[in-house]
Amino acid sequence: MLCFALLATAFGAPATTRAWLDRDKIEQGETVTLNIETDALTATPDYAPLAADFDLSGHSSRRGMALGNGGGRRSLFAVALRPRRDGVLTVPSLRVGKDSTAPLSLLVAPAVRRAPAGAGEDVFIESGPDHDQPYVQQSVGWVVRLYAAVPIVTGTLDQPAPQRAAFQRVGDDAQYSRTVAGRHYQVIERRFLLVPERSGDLQVPAATFQGRSAAGFFDDMFGGRGASLQARAAPRTLTVRPIPDDAPQPWLPLHDLQLRYRANPSDLRRGLAATLTIEAVADGATASQMPELELPPIEGVQVFPERPQVDETFVDGRPRVKWTRSFSLVPDRAGETRLSGVKLDWWDVEAGQARSATLPPLAWTVTAGIDRGAPSPAPAVTDLPADADTPATDPLAVSTVSDGGSRYWALATALFAALWLLTLLWALGRRGPARDAAAGARTDAGPAAATLRPSADALRRALDTGGFDDVARILCALATPPVNTLDDLAARLDDPAQRAALDAMQRARWADGDGREARARLREAFADGPRWAAIAAPADATLPPLYPDDRRA
Repeated sequence: MLCFALLATAFGAPATTRAWLDRDKIEQGETVTLNIETDALTATPDYAPLAADFDLSGHSSRRGMALGNGGGRRSLFAVALRPRRDGVLTVPSLRVGKDSTAPLSLLVAPAVRRAPAGAGEDVFIESGPDHDQPYVQQSVGWVVRLYAAVPIVTGTLDQPAPQRAAFQRVGDDAQYSRTVAGRHYQVIERRFLLVPERSGDLQVPAATFQGRSAAGFFDDMFGGRGASLQARAAPRTLTVRPIPDDAPQPWLPLHDLQLRYRANPSDLRRGLAATLTIEAVADGATASQMPELELPPIEGVQVFPERPQVDETFVDGRPRVKWTRSFSLVPDRAGETRLSGVKLDWWDVEAGQARSATLPPLAWTVTAGIDRGAPSPAPAVTDLPADADTPATDPLAVSTVSDGGSRYWALATALFAALWLLTLLWALGRRGPARDAAAGARTDAGPAAATLRPSADALRRALDTGGFDDVARILCALATPPVNTLDDLAARLDDPAQRAALDAMQRARWADGDGREARARLREAFADGPRWAAIAAPADATLPPLYPDDRRA
């Protein structure tokens, strides 16, 4: 029966289908790619509902094995959508076999009249940041767009990394079409994340393209391979501003920050868990830059934070992260209780001033719930006279009435108990050798053998763009064995400069220390990783003999 249930689950499970757009915001005249993935292998999407607001082109599909979404064979469909008007459009729900996709929103901005440099050429490159005067450690979105008015057979698009900045590619290339200066272009958009490390002028090298176009009629006749294509964008210089002296710590430069309660329990009961969920949306940051969402203490309530859910995207040419975290609230007493609210300080890079995102306070009345320390009350039993007629539906009568069949049940119960006791004795007999073997394995491997240690790159990223909480957590985890507090960590370090850097970080976190200076000292002190002090071997703890050999009779 169990095997039949598992087979029914495997072959009778409903199809899973999802849809997404390669971009959430475009300009009028551009195309956006709608992707649909499904495990209904014999079904195809019904694109008819799209005809009201979009022109469709570039249909494609493929099938293959998928590593995510539970694995298995899946089909992927793609279609290019060209909006017929600007505004906020809805990509409607589409039928795929017996399943349906969720509706999607698309923001279509009016077409920009300004033509980029190089417009009208067969190929040209447009590149630039989302912010020309960023701050130190600000996440800057850098976008490179290759415009091609002719078919490209092969080519290489290259954007060299600048000096004195972290620079990495983000996500996959987006492909769409756009009309520029009266000419139709296919566009390849590549996104990068740039994080300046020092203030001053930052030189960003020019992006370049080298390739060949498809062979034309005369190229085919005379054995040609198509025309050579070259394009080069102008290099850019960014003016990087230092971290302001009055900036809040941890340093969080953003374009915008929004907080909201996603789930708020209407009431609390003693001993029962309720869930409070908070969502933070940061415009212009990555997940590694976000500080931990924490709740202030709530009197009479235990708070158990869950692992946060992180969703990173690239919107308006820069990174955006949505950070969602749930907290389990378990009251341990009845009465009134209050959450004072949640606050995150950040720096507005557009206005150049400190701001705070806050959530309003919450108040609950905790009602009586489960008292985990009290025993369960026994059921009440009413004494009946000996000659009273007991109804057959009385549960007490059912449990005390004796008949001939109850003897067989008693015998079966005794037999089952005996078999259970024999099984328990057999398991205990086998447990000894297994426990000894497991103990030997633990002695050989040690508890730290199964512990995952952070990498040097993780420490470097935390020192560059993470908060002080991230730095402290990673440094404590790098110790062997890991430590729980920075005091224990400092005692394990052999370098006075590293201990002084930790002290500066603590003053910046909890006192009036300079956060910028503390981060600079941390980077310099831990550039090559922590330097650990040698751990002395434990002294011989053998006890003296209880009865010395020279004892007198």
